[in-house]
Amino acid sequence: MSSSVRRRPLVAALLASATCLGLLTACGEEPGPKSSDGGASAGDGSFPVSLTTAWGRTEVAEKPVRVATVSDGDTAIALALGLVPVITPDVEDGDEVAEYKQRAIDGLGGKKLTTYDDTDGTDYEAIAAEEPDVILGMNTWDMDTDHAKLSPIAPVVTFADKKQADTLTWQERLKTAAKALGLTERADAVIAANEKAVTDAAAAHPEFEGRTYTYSVVHPEQITYMSYADQDPGVFEALGLRKHPRAKDYSAEKNGVSLENLDELESDVLLMTYPFGDEGLLSASELESNKLFQSLDVVRKKHFAVVPSDNTLASAIAYPDALSAPWVVENLTPILAKAVAGK
Repeated sequence: MSSSVRRRPLVAALLASATCLGLLTACGEEPGPKSSDGGASAGDGSFPVSLTTAWGRTEVAEKPVRVATVSDGDTAIALALGLVPVITPDVEDGDEVAEYKQRAIDGLGGKKLTTYDDTDGTDYEAIAAEEPDVILGMNTWDMDTDHAKLSPIAPVVTFADKKQADTLTWQERLKTAAKALGLTERADAVIAANEKAVTDAAAAHPEFEGRTYTYSVVHPEQITYMSYADQDPGVFEALGLRKHPRAKDYSAEKNGVSLENLDELESDVLLMTYPFGDEGLLSASELESNKLFQSLDVVRKKHFAVVPSDNTLASAIAYPDALSAPWVVENLTPILAKAVAGK
């Protein structure tokens, strides 16, 4: 996968200050069944289904069969619910899809995804040509632009408030989409399976419990302290780690760490990722050869590890979706175990 592709989801997830990193916890309004003044109705598998969106009411008259998606997260929702979309954006720019997504595709018969080039945004004509019954737009920042052109094609399933583009958890997005698709029970099963994957991994590694961690990302303009105090608990904390007390000194608005203050990264476990490669502030070798960095206790005692970005693990951690949790813990747990052990 090219660096530009890896960068796209990470930029969206890591640079947007309100983005939710929570894998198991809710950080937005629960979009479940509501009264007649808003939200989703029905959702028990019966149709029609009516949903309130930020752009008005959406009516899904019959159970959808042909589902189109406008983002990678929406594609994950469809696949998690057992549906291969009739068309999706080509977020991989022609490269192979993420391993966890390919597993889901293989489980649904191995059909290659039909994609459109999203370099210049959503391709409305390509979507219309596939004659979808419904369009999933639960994971997009472009709905303000897209909705007027998508809604004449098919009912658009999206969030009830524009602020929810940043704040809904993947669980909430999945549940709203499932209501529109008549697949609420399937969504509940997906959430339970993903949570079990994380809790089983935590149970298998009691040595993680209570260890402090710092998670940092090397961006083009700075080293970013990602595990700041107000950041929602993510997979690291679901596995038993906890934020370092120093995390209270950082926030979404104040998260840069200078080279002169690398000791701010000290913790029981230090995790770094380099999603921008050579376009980052500095490379992995440059940082790891820095004398101050080498002098950190966490580095000297080998409790330091790199979360890879080339296999999409860093992206999947930053931007969890309905498919990724089992794959994330499968790939992250050995990294954490080695770092905790100091090997």
